[in-house]
Amino acid sequence: MSETLLKTPLHALHLELGARMVPFAGYDMPVQYPLGVLKEHLHTREQAGLFDVSHMGQIVLRGSDAAKALESLVPVDIVDLPLGMQRYAMFTNEQGGILDDLMVANLGDDTLFLVVNAACKDQDLAHLQERIGGQCEIQPLFAERALLALQGPAAVKVLERLAPEVAGMTFMQFRPVTLLGQDCFVSRSGYTGEDGYEISVPVAGAEALARRLLAEPEVQPIGLGARDSLRLEAGLCLYGHDMDTTTTPVEASLLWAISKVRRADAERAGGFPGAETVFAQQRQGVARKRVGLLPQERTPVREGAEIVDATGKTVGQVCSGGFGPTLGAPLAMGYVEVEHAALDTALFALVRGKQVALKVSKMPFVAQRYYRG
Repeated sequence: MSETLLKTPLHALHLELGARMVPFAGYDMPVQYPLGVLKEHLHTREQAGLFDVSHMGQIVLRGSDAAKALESLVPVDIVDLPLGMQRYAMFTNEQGGILDDLMVANLGDDTLFLVVNAACKDQDLAHLQERIGGQCEIQPLFAERALLALQGPAAVKVLERLAPEVAGMTFMQFRPVTLLGQDCFVSRSGYTGEDGYEISVPVAGAEALARRLLAEPEVQPIGLGARDSLRLEAGLCLYGHDMDTTTTPVEASLLWAISKVRRADAERAGGFPGAETVFAQQRQGVARKRVGLLPQERTPVREGAEIVDATGKTVGQVCSGGFGPTLGAPLAMGYVEVEHAALDTALFALVRGKQVALKVSKMPFVAQRYYRG
């Protein structure tokens, strides 16, 4: 199996560190190291964790019309994205469904830097080329650059030892930084709810940078298992689980990610695929919605579990679930009929034929600690 899977530039290092490898999005990826998922999770919350996210897709758009062109594919303000900032975006289809979610940064000089999900990167590239390939240059960096995430409260003091200028960055800022002689791009962002950085580094320098960061006393390598529990506690969506082509931003509770200037009756209203569907849902409401769910006993509730009301009627389904080490309890997210989406609504999940009591909860489950200055 591993022979048919793709490998990141850090694959040999993962094996050296004793990682347990699993297939993920077509790659052989570390799910955990000898420390174990629970301790890796808590270490990231308390110190700093290093994640290999090189399976993600990095793409550059260039040209005087690049921002305007990309804006035609996402419900987000790209035209006025400030230099040195990045923004969360979503590719939508003609029905308003989500093709993928991504990060977009403004590098200046009519250049945008995109990070897309690993499982979607080939189709995202094809989507960009088909829809806006005649309006700007599209350059995939899939084989050229690795991506590391340094996350946790100690991330800033660790990375500023290599590049003091990163300490002055705030949440969602993005800039070129030289690390160990390599031309990197660094953003102050991540997928854990913690402060931290994501570092795009040339493939040739990826292993040396990873080893240098792991040599710092605060840093441990962290696998996909803890990455998932950290993002779940932060209430963050995982594409293909918590949203997909059949889910709109309104249903996914991602209305905050639609820029005000792109909303109905705004200056640059619509113009993205499925806009009329999204606007209609904003006006009229939706039948189902993504909510946080807290099991009222110790039984974890997993993805795919059916959600029922007190009468046993099916009212939804769990899209992500597990145990939250920081929370000290199981937690989940799911889609439920809107009449059952109010906070503290009592529901049940069916787990191996048994009803597990749930309560609709606010998200994030654990307070986010992004550094906003």
